[in-house]
Amino acid sequence: MSAVVIGAIGLALLFFLIILHVPIGVSMGLTGFFTIGYLIGFGPAIGLFGAEGREVVSSEGLATVATFILMGAFANLSGLAQDLYRLAYAFLGHMRGGLALATVGACGGFGSVSGSSVATTATMTRIALPEMAERGYSTTLSAGSIAAGGTLGMLIPPSIVMIIYGILTEQFVIALFAAALIPGVLSVIIYFIAIRILVFFNPDAGPAGPRVPWSERLQILKRSWGVVALAAIVSGGLYTGVFSPAESASVGVSVAFLFALFRGKINWRSFFDTLIEAAATTGMIYVIIIGAHIFSFFMTLSGLPEEIVGSIEASGLSKWTILIMLFLMFLLLGSIFDTIAAMVITLPFVFPLILSLGFDPIWWGVIMVIVMEIGMITPPIGMNVFIMHGMAKHIPLITVFKGIAPFVVADLVRLALVTVFPALALWLPTVWGYL
Repeated sequence: MSAVVIGAIGLALLFFLIILHVPIGVSMGLTGFFTIGYLIGFGPAIGLFGAEGREVVSSEGLATVATFILMGAFANLSGLAQDLYRLAYAFLGHMRGGLALATVGACGGFGSVSGSSVATTATMTRIALPEMAERGYSTTLSAGSIAAGGTLGMLIPPSIVMIIYGILTEQFVIALFAAALIPGVLSVIIYFIAIRILVFFNPDAGPAGPRVPWSERLQILKRSWGVVALAAIVSGGLYTGVFSPAESASVGVSVAFLFALFRGKINWRSFFDTLIEAAATTGMIYVIIIGAHIFSFFMTLSGLPEEIVGSIEASGLSKWTILIMLFLMFLLLGSIFDTIAAMVITLPFVFPLILSLGFDPIWWGVIMVIVMEIGMITPPIGMNVFIMHGMAKHIPLITVFKGIAPFVVADLVRLALVTVFPALALWLPTVWGYL
């Protein structure tokens, strides 16, 4: 059999293992091992496990991912998310749909210090859902704003997905962060517009709350200085060049730990539970990356990516038609797989194709994350929908999917804007000298 046929068989084997619920990192590693063993011998295949494992464990970029994960865990433990939600509600709660606006704003803010959509969705489900139920918000608006707002953690820096994309494609991580800033702010604004349109046509879905006096707003602002300070230290240090990404993550986790300590949230049990939570997430990511490296090596040996890219280029389709096909593929994958898994499986095929079509790799990193964000709330799976449903089982899945429908429309508008106007992603990194 030719190497290309072996590549196609390996790809089929990968999806077969995934269907059997073998963890994605293990599936990629096993597929890569057996197919590399068939192509060049099992001795080199065994050696590849050791080499790739050593490379991943010693990677400074992935150490940064682990540190940001730990920072998000300590930020959650210290109650910074609750502070952010109270702050957003103090300024927005008097408007119709104000609690939903506050939820989206808090999701964006907490996403910027946790870097994780899953953590953001889970945290805001615990905090915001009871508040909105108590104030008479419709379940569809409550569920939709939380599930959709949770996706912002993937895009707003420091994004763990962006860091991994930068490592795997050898792109400058800070340039990716800069490229995500304007689309991230645009995401929040478009979600705000969607909520305001919803409550305009259905005022009972999000009744206005009492206006918080300015004196009380200032008090809440003072009490919320911690989350503002953490975001300013991490993001400000990154963009001003004071910290490298690794240094920014280290400073951030230290600050988040100190907040938790001085707020009395740290005891031996909570400390070790937080470490275990962060270690479990980190370990999962490391296994996925090791498996992805082995799988990518097998794909390179097989020559299948080059065949796919050549076939697509020879098809005569315009680059925009191909781009729309990629969008549909990532929507499907994002609704079924974990975001990181969907990205690392497809990069060996998609990234060379994007470069051959003449698209900017930094711009594509932002676009890909936006599409996978939409996938996370798209039926039939929608990872964020199931995370929320798992934490609030009294809300039927159909209700959550109805709630996210307006936000999916808003996401498609945002995707169209960033696709048609690449400067929305590329202007800041160009001005700041990263491109």
